[in-house]
Amino acid sequence: MCGLCGELRFDGQGLNPGVIKKMLPELARRGPDFESSWSNDVIQFGHRRLSIIDLSPRSNQPMFDPALGLTIVFNGAIYNYPELRKQFIDEGYQFQSEGDTEVIIKAYHKWGVECPAHLDGMFAFAIWDQNTQQLFVARDRMGIKPFYFSKNEKFIRFASNTQALLAAGEVDTSIDKIGLHHQFTLHAVIPAPHTILVGIKKLEPGTSMMIDKKGAVKTQRYWRLKAQRPTEKYSDQEWTDRIHEQLRDAVRKRLMVADVPVGVLLSGGLDSSLLVALLAESNVQDLLTYSIGFEDHPEEKGDEFEFSDQVAERYQTKHHKIHISNDQVLKRLPEAVQAMSEPMFGQDAVAFYLLSEQVSKSVKVVQSGQGADEVFAGYFWYPRMHEDINGEYVDRFGRYYFDRDHAEYLEMVNARYHGDDYTSLKMAELLNEPDADEFIDRVLRADVTTLVVDDPVKRVDNMTMAFGLEARVPFLDYRLVELAAQLPPHLKLGRGGKHVLKQISRGIVPDAVIDRPKAYFPMPALKFVRGDFLEFMRDILLQPAARQRGLYQHDYVEKLLSEPDQHFTRLQGSKLWHLALLEFWLQTHVDRA
Repeated sequence: MCGLCGELRFDGQGLNPGVIKKMLPELARRGPDFESSWSNDVIQFGHRRLSIIDLSPRSNQPMFDPALGLTIVFNGAIYNYPELRKQFIDEGYQFQSEGDTEVIIKAYHKWGVECPAHLDGMFAFAIWDQNTQQLFVARDRMGIKPFYFSKNEKFIRFASNTQALLAAGEVDTSIDKIGLHHQFTLHAVIPAPHTILVGIKKLEPGTSMMIDKKGAVKTQRYWRLKAQRPTEKYSDQEWTDRIHEQLRDAVRKRLMVADVPVGVLLSGGLDSSLLVALLAESNVQDLLTYSIGFEDHPEEKGDEFEFSDQVAERYQTKHHKIHISNDQVLKRLPEAVQAMSEPMFGQDAVAFYLLSEQVSKSVKVVQSGQGADEVFAGYFWYPRMHEDINGEYVDRFGRYYFDRDHAEYLEMVNARYHGDDYTSLKMAELLNEPDADEFIDRVLRADVTTLVVDDPVKRVDNMTMAFGLEARVPFLDYRLVELAAQLPPHLKLGRGGKHVLKQISRGIVPDAVIDRPKAYFPMPALKFVRGDFLEFMRDILLQPAARQRGLYQHDYVEKLLSEPDQHFTRLQGSKLWHLALLEFWLQTHVDRA
């Protein structure tokens, strides 16, 4: 897990080393262990390393293979690299390191543009082929690792975060109308290739790009998810056993492929509790677990310690409980926004930031339960969508998910940002893709391949990497996702959601955790906005920078400020927090760029 950046020039003007020098400091927290750069004619790379696999200098990057004429910068972890390495050695390839980076170089040499399909892991990488004078970039199937880029007629620049691209300069920072519509209607999810800024794009998950030195780009989708029942019939117990074994494997390989200790972010919910149980099955000794809690609120409890404590006690983990006061949340919130590559509305972004700070003091790698709710239908809106048979697919989806209908969006933003109902168009496209049996299969596929990428997954990556902490997410193992997509709906929707995971958990996770109502990472102060938090948001929205930008219509802002704890989205987010967060992100990243 690291931070990468680079630039390929198309205009023959020569390289400016100052570009990489500006970008690398913005990646430093992602990779605190080593920094280096490399250049050759029209291209230059930069890299910040977090040492997880092969801790020796031989795995430092950028990594150049002179025999093959290939140079790579890579962010992530390849879980099947030991098997691939052995295969390549048997085929006569020579290795200078023991890690996974060099394996990708050999894979590209052997398979070319097809190499990402042979990799099992989370990754974003760029390879310069000196022989063909082409740049090849790729992103993992589930989009766990980020890849942002800025392209014009002179160059393409790329990086692991938007902060590095903004630091390099020459970025069009005007607001992308499509991205803005997604931001406020699709729960802060802006599907690739768009971002909130016109001049910054992101590579789609499961996709690669080939760019030549004249700027021609060829994009290829190397993975698609099918959501159909197999021809072979299985009983419910057989399905449960198959999911159980695949999940065991996903947890095991994320434990074994590391040369440092691995911990668990234990929220007290079913997903992270099950990870602890499965790690115990793998005979992990002295397992480190971490939980965070906040101040209670009259409407909502601020922690889930009563459940995480039971799991920690059952498996005798080395458990760390972290309690954060509201004044500390408000004090540290600007730091969390500074760590955001894109504006994130999720209340738990700040929680993950503060938790990661503490966890990083004792481990470099953690397993986390993100993705289980999307893969196995754990949220309250899935059964409602499933039971609603009225209207087109997008109508059945939007009634329960969209944060704002298009009419309210037009009421909220100023006229120059008006346009089509871009979110409905995008979701209709996703929900109508082929190779899905039922409507709920289509919903979950869209969620797993698109929505989860730019909500919880991006949030966890940003906040953990802000402290050089690598988060691994077994529930988004692509083989587990492919198997789960074939499951009959009742094995997901049953018993309030995640039926098959509850079956697997029975007997190895405390019943109180399994049978509790679905909960969400509590951060009451950012949901029921009052007191100092209200004044903080009022100041952001009414200061001169916000007025000059003119994103929002004044009457809409005043309506939310006058009733700050009354306006919620369908997913129970604060609409006021949404407005304030985006404006604060723009003030933090764009106005100071």
